[in-house]
Amino acid sequence: MPQSCGPFFWRDPRMPYVELRVVREGRKVCYAPHSHLQWSLGAITEGCSTFVYQEKEVLVTAGTLVMMNPQWVHACNPVDNQPWGYLMLYIDANWLTQLRFDAGLLGSCHWQDITTSVIREPQWFDGYCQLADCLLDDSRVLLDKQVAVVEYLSALFFELADSQEPRLAAVPQKLQKLADYIRIHAADDVSLDSLCEQSGYSPGHLVRAFKQYFGLTPHAYLLNCRVQLGQHALKQGQPIAQTALELGFADQAHFQRTFKRLVAATPKQYRQSLPEQQIQRTQCK
Repeated sequence: MPQSCGPFFWRDPRMPYVELRVVREGRKVCYAPHSHLQWSLGAITEGCSTFVYQEKEVLVTAGTLVMMNPQWVHACNPVDNQPWGYLMLYIDANWLTQLRFDAGLLGSCHWQDITTSVIREPQWFDGYCQLADCLLDDSRVLLDKQVAVVEYLSALFFELADSQEPRLAAVPQKLQKLADYIRIHAADDVSLDSLCEQSGYSPGHLVRAFKQYFGLTPHAYLLNCRVQLGQHALKQGQPIAQTALELGFADQAHFQRTFKRLVAATPKQYRQSLPEQQIQRTQCK
C-alpha cells in the first residue's frame, strides 16, 4: 500500500473494469458536485468527511463504506481541515450488470440502481480493505486479483438485495432525452435555446427540472460529461493538450481547472497509474 499522500490511481489493462483511487491525506482534496460513469464504492480509512448524495448530507467516519450509482451526483469533502483518508473503487457498470445478472440478482441484463448509499458494518469494510490490499500488491497474480474482485462484489450485492431502500422517482422521458443529447454532444457548443426547442420547456423550467432530477444544471452536467470523456482519453495515454482541445475547452488551463475541481486530481496525476508513479519516484531518488 503506498504511503505518500497521493492521490494514486491503480489500474491494470488486464482488468479494465476496475480502478482504485488511494488518498492517504485528504484535507486538501475537495470535490465540486459531480458524477461518474462507473458504479463507485468508497471506504473511509481515516478521519471523517461529509458525504452529499441523494439530496442528503451525512457525516461519514473511518470504517464506513459509501456507494454511488452511475451518473448520480455526489460530493465528499473534509470537515474543518481534519485528517481524512479514503479508498475509492470505480467498477464498470456493464461488467457489474453482467455479474449481478449471472448471479440471479437481476431479472434482465440491464443496470439497476442501488438505493442503499452507506454501509457501516465492519465485515464489509474489512473485506473492502483486504480487496484493496490485494489489488495494490505487486506480488499477487492476476487470477488472485480477479477472484478477489468477483468474490467481494458478489457477496456485497447479495447482501444489498435484502436491504434496498425505496426507489426514487424515474426521470421524465423528456429530461432523459435532453441529458442523453448533452452527453452525445458534450464536446460541442450546446445552447439553452436548443435544449428548450427540443423539450418545449421554458428556460427557467428546464433549468429547475433538470437540476431536480440530475442534481446539476445543464451546463454543469455538460462540463461533468466532458471531464468523464477526458478521464477515458487520459487513461488511454492521450496528451492533455489534445484532450482539452477535442473536448471543447477554451484552453488547456480551463480543462485543468475544471478537471481538478471535479476529480480532485490534476489531469497529469490521473493519467499516471500507480506503477508509473512508483517508477518515477524511484528514478528521482
